[in-house]
Order: sequence, then structure tokens, then C-alpha cells
Amino acid sequence: MTPIVVGIRFQKIGKIYHFDASNQADIQVGDFAVVDTSRGRQLGEVVQILGEQNGTFEGGPLKSIQRRATPRDLVMRQIWQKKELEAMINCRAKAAELKVEGIKIVTAEYTYDGSRLTFLYNTEAEEKVDLKKLRGAMQRLYNRTKVEMRQIGPRDMAKIIGGMGACGMENRCCSMFLTEFSPISIKMAKEQGISLTPSEITGMCGRLRCCLVYEYEQYVEARKQLPKRNKRVVTLEGEGKVVDIYPLKQSVLVELDNGRVQEYTQEEIQPWEELEALRKKSQEPCAKHPEGGCSCGGSETRPRKKGRKR
Repeated sequence: MTPIVVGIRFQKIGKIYHFDASNQADIQVGDFAVVDTSRGRQLGEVVQILGEQNGTFEGGPLKSIQRRATPRDLVMRQIWQKKELEAMINCRAKAAELKVEGIKIVTAEYTYDGSRLTFLYNTEAEEKVDLKKLRGAMQRLYNRTKVEMRQIGPRDMAKIIGGMGACGMENRCCSMFLTEFSPISIKMAKEQGISLTPSEITGMCGRLRCCLVYEYEQYVEARKQLPKRNKRVVTLEGEGKVVDIYPLKQSVLVELDNGRVQEYTQEEIQPWEELEALRKKSQEPCAKHPEGGCSCGGSETRPRKKGRKR
């Protein structure tokens, strides 16, 4: 039987996970459902209805939705969410008491029914931090709940904490709409002509800004239509060298041989190599002008000898 695939999100701005809703055929976007995950039973909101789909998602077979969430489930989730702040404060206090250094307890998360409590922490230490004593202490404090410690990266920490972005926006992109973090490299900044000064390309998380990827593909595509820096071009005012490129404007800044610098659009320039190749081709000998220098550009060749008719 082909599974009916739905996308479920467990956090307001979080990754979408896919499940098989064949046993809940009339489920709709906006409904809440209880599903079994690697972190226990969780309650999430249906945000996608993909219908019947073949193949696998997230690298494996889909898990089925256990059941729809009841009003009692939703009330329970609200009750346990209100206890998360207290749990985080207690964990921070216990970490200070046990003198656990090198970590920062970012937040605490309960499952909707309170059966599992996960403390999310971040560390800059290269070696793995031993948190057995801290986890044990918190397990004794919350003896009716299974306690776990899970490490998260600096981007995820910035997403949870929120606050103003490095660009001056009131809220960070990761806290507003980014559900996943794309791979980002210095090459993306170079391609867009952005200064490589750390303050210009680094976000509040200490990593390369997520926004570097937003217009990267457009810049790459636009640059394909323009000559590279230091390439020679021919303009209406003469020959010159490209000293700067404006991809989104589809123009270049050219330093002419007379020293003047002027901006030209893509239609106003021609690559010097192409014109030089055409000039050389025009000097090649052809059938009409064996001495060379013809205007036909060598396109005409000597006539072939006619063979005997059969």
C-alpha cells in the first residue's frame, strides 16, 4: 500500500519531518498528531499534505502516525511547557554547584506528556564534556521523568535565544523563518563582493551569516554573462581592462588605456580575445585570396576537384 505522506513540525520554526498518515486518511493541515520519534512520543502540527508518495524520506521508511491529538493532549503540552523555564534554571544552578565548566544550558524541553525532559546545552570545548554527574543529579530531582542531555551547535543556540541580528534586524533570520541551516562558505562572500572583515560576514552565533546564501546563486548566474577582473575588453571609447564587476547591474568598470575609468553595460563591451581571434582568422588565406588578408575571413575554401561521373 502506498503511504499517504504528511509533514509534521514539532516547533514553531523547526524542521519538517514526514510520517505515514495512511491510518488517518482524513487528517488536514493544522491538525495535531502524536507520533513516535527517536526522542520518544511527541506532539506536532501537520503543516503539509503530500498525498501518496513512493520511496523513502529522511533516508529510511516512514513511521506511522499513532493517533490524532486530543484536547487533553494539547492542554498537557501547555502545562509542561510552562515548567521548562524552571527546569532550565534548576539545571544551571546544579551545574554551578557541581562546578561543571565549559557548557551553557540553553533551554529545557518537555515532551507533551512530561515523560521526557531534555536539557539542550552548548560547549566550545573540543573534547567531550562529562555530564554524568549533572544528568544524574537532575534525574534524582525529576525522578518521574526520563532526563537527557543533548548538545547543540552555535547556530541552534542563537535560534533558540533569539534577539537582534548582526545586520541590525530586530529578530534574527534563524528565529523568524529558517527551518534548516544551509552549508555556508567564504566563497559565497567573495562571489558577492562582500568584505571579508569578520564583523561583516559573522553572525551573532560566531559563524558565517546565514544570509550569505540568499543571493549567492543569482550572483553566480549573473557573473557568467560578464568578463572577469583584469580581462581586456573593447568598448566604443577603445580598449581597456576590467577593474570591477557589478553582477546584479550586469555592468563592469573598465580602465581604458588612456587612464580613464568608466562603467559599461554588458551590451556595450566585447571580449578582446574574441575580437583578436576574428582578426587573426580574417588574415588566413582562402580560395579567392591565397595571399591572405581577405575580408571573407577564410570561410571560403578551395573548390574540390570533381570526380568522375559514374
